[in-house]
Amino acid sequence: MRVVRLASEIDFAGWRTAARALRAEGVTPEAVVWTVERELFDLDTPTAPSSTAANFTVPAAFVELAEQVIQNRAADRFALLYRILWRLEREPRLIDNPADPDMARARDMAKAVSRSSHKMKAFVRFRLIEGAATETYAAWFEPAHRVTEATAGFFVRRFTNMDWTILTPDACVAWDRERLMVSEGADPADAPSEDAQEELWRTYYASIFNPARLNPRQMRQEMPKRYWRNLPEAALIPELIETAQERAATMVAATPRRPSDRVLKAALRHARDASYEGGIPTSLEEVEAGVSVCRRCDLWRDATQGVPGEGVKQAPLMFVGEQPGDHEDLAGRPFVGPAGQVFDKALAEAGVARDRTYVTNAVKHFKHELRGKRRIHKTPDRGEVTACRWWLDAERRLVRPKVVVMLGATAALGVMGKPTPIGANRGKALQLPDQSQGVVTYHPSFLLRLPDEDAKARAYAEFVEDLRLAGKLAGLA
Repeated sequence: MRVVRLASEIDFAGWRTAARALRAEGVTPEAVVWTVERELFDLDTPTAPSSTAANFTVPAAFVELAEQVIQNRAADRFALLYRILWRLEREPRLIDNPADPDMARARDMAKAVSRSSHKMKAFVRFRLIEGAATETYAAWFEPAHRVTEATAGFFVRRFTNMDWTILTPDACVAWDRERLMVSEGADPADAPSEDAQEELWRTYYASIFNPARLNPRQMRQEMPKRYWRNLPEAALIPELIETAQERAATMVAATPRRPSDRVLKAALRHARDASYEGGIPTSLEEVEAGVSVCRRCDLWRDATQGVPGEGVKQAPLMFVGEQPGDHEDLAGRPFVGPAGQVFDKALAEAGVARDRTYVTNAVKHFKHELRGKRRIHKTPDRGEVTACRWWLDAERRLVRPKVVVMLGATAALGVMGKPTPIGANRGKALQLPDQSQGVVTYHPSFLLRLPDEDAKARAYAEFVEDLRLAGKLAGLA
């Protein structure tokens, strides 16, 4: 039995040297025990033999994977990587086999490390160290995996002109505007207490919290509770959740936000002759202003307002619905009514965060007929969809999504320019002329209208699967 003692929990260089020597000597994975001992004088790491037997190569992808897996807290990570290295000699294509159990576990470990690094970048909160000779900030963070040193470069680039220290149980990293220094792990008691800036941070967080987009389950997934005790804004979350419904109702009842006078005047000038062909929008703000005064068809006459899209300006994933409904027409925002609730629920189940996407409609004004006091939805005709395609094309050109999801037949007509059956095209990626990919699926309102519960459940499951496919194609799920 061979015992390899590494210098630290993330001693990739030591593992690599030992693994190469062991494989060159023909030592099987079952005959190796990997352990970590910090006493350098007690190391028993094999050295590579002088013969050419150690001169072998492995795919670069394996080296990159191993560097990440080493940072995982799993106790068997060293043994797993050596087992894969051992097998690569006889199975050179092993790295490309997604079904292999060893490779699947290694990739899962690497993904967990990547998520841990992402959380560190998102949830480190610096506090001012009182009494320091120079203005210095410190933060306490407890990463799920040993990513502190690998992630430190992000903070160097982000806070180059600031003196800071990040304390973690595994290691501490400090930047003095010239050098990055690494030291042993610390204790939570070493971290500074609350400073005056935290009140400003809480004020900022409360101001950007959108109650209409609240999804507690998704929020806990993106912002796990294990990090809350180090986040100043976490104290506000219970109250923000409790009052979200009331605040959302207030937002719906509020007067829609008015575009700037400059943009509105330009939009009115281009729209005065019942078209918008005199000028091409160069920003989403211009699209919003233009939609509000558009006269390309007659739907504006009975609608409360135009409803442009909303979301991330350079979103990799765009959703296109049919048209605003009654709730959307009043709120001035897409997908906030009953269909929007189904949409948000399905997105959460598909693992796609709506706040990382762009959501719009093929037609920007609410088409309806009155029945008593109720406004009943009417499907836009082809001429109305074609007239409004000006705005949809502008949004696609400005957002430049990788994937466009067409929610229903009207949306598919607006995007594709021709009738596109849902049943024959859903569940697969379609190549669009602008080199983006398209996914056709049901409109959420279709799911609400299905009378049979079994059929509704099947259609909803297919809808979630289509959203999951779109998320994967866009790199969001």
